[in-house]
Amino acid sequence: MLVQVSHLIKLGLMVLVITAAGAVNIYSWRDIYDLYDFMRILFSLVDSLSVLCLCVSRTSIVPSKYLMTMMLIVMMIGLYYFARHSELQSRELFLWKIGVHDQKERVFEIRRWNEALVTNMLPEHVAKHFLGSKKRDEELYNQSYNEIGVMFASIPNFSDFYTEESINNGGIECLRILNEIISDFDSLLDRDEFRCITKIKTIGSTYMAASGLTPESYTNGYSSRQPEDQSLIERWQHLADLADFALAMKVILNNLNKQSFNNFMLRIGLNKGGVLAGVIGARKPHYDIWGNTVNVASRMESTGVMGNIQVDCYGILREYGFRFVRRGPIFVKGKGELLTFFMKGKDTTNISGGPVITALPHQVGDFS
Repeated sequence: MLVQVSHLIKLGLMVLVITAAGAVNIYSWRDIYDLYDFMRILFSLVDSLSVLCLCVSRTSIVPSKYLMTMMLIVMMIGLYYFARHSELQSRELFLWKIGVHDQKERVFEIRRWNEALVTNMLPEHVAKHFLGSKKRDEELYNQSYNEIGVMFASIPNFSDFYTEESINNGGIECLRILNEIISDFDSLLDRDEFRCITKIKTIGSTYMAASGLTPESYTNGYSSRQPEDQSLIERWQHLADLADFALAMKVILNNLNKQSFNNFMLRIGLNKGGVLAGVIGARKPHYDIWGNTVNVASRMESTGVMGNIQVDCYGILREYGFRFVRRGPIFVKGKGELLTFFMKGKDTTNISGGPVITALPHQVGDFS
């Protein structure tokens, strides 16, 4: 208990103790101390056998009752300074602990902000790669995938809508509408059915996303089962989720058109295949994918028709109950002519839960 008491209280207690002890030594026990002093002088006289020594002894000896009291006072002063020093050290240690605790909280808060920032800039599984271990700046993150779905979705008539006139506040109102559209597209990624989809980037009014890059896709090496042991439905489920995502984007945009009295239309292209993914840039690092699959998906979008979803992976998506209209062969730069289809929707599932396989519709007329 005395360790936690203030040094002033300790000093007061010691003064009381020393006063009481001094009073006892000087008044109550003075006969005992005088007898002790006399015996000491007598023993000195016997040993020295000299009167001169006796005189010197009488003049040099301090009475023990006063000497004991002075020793107690000196001890009190030493203990006081020790108590004061200990209290100062305890206070410094306490303030140091508070400072360390505050610093730990700040470091934890800054780390949490950094993790949130990195997670927003990079996909979650890529962010964990950088946050989980110390990486040197020169190390390059890259990953190859064999079965990936890629989607490009653009709003071609947004460029006609965008103006920098004063009625649109120099174009700010147009950008506000575009931000609302893109933000609503991003909100779709929070749904459980779209957890396998990764947003890559936006270029102007073009939205790029891919499926199969995350561990939740259970493919491309993320599953414990070998690809040959998985059925076609299991391996390409993420591609079906990407197609559902494209249809959901059209619904979102139609709802925004009704609210804002606009007539924006999406032009979407889908493709599947292998890609190379990686993070580039020392500042503002960017996660991107490269490969022939990306180029073809971009061509599916650029050669498509507004309001339609053009694909060349009809053979897989039809197994999931999607409905298609055959467009026919189109010329794709670097690939020649490709047989493409327009995805129009999705059928309901059977009672057993299996997908409905629809028949191939007849070829439609010219869309040019």
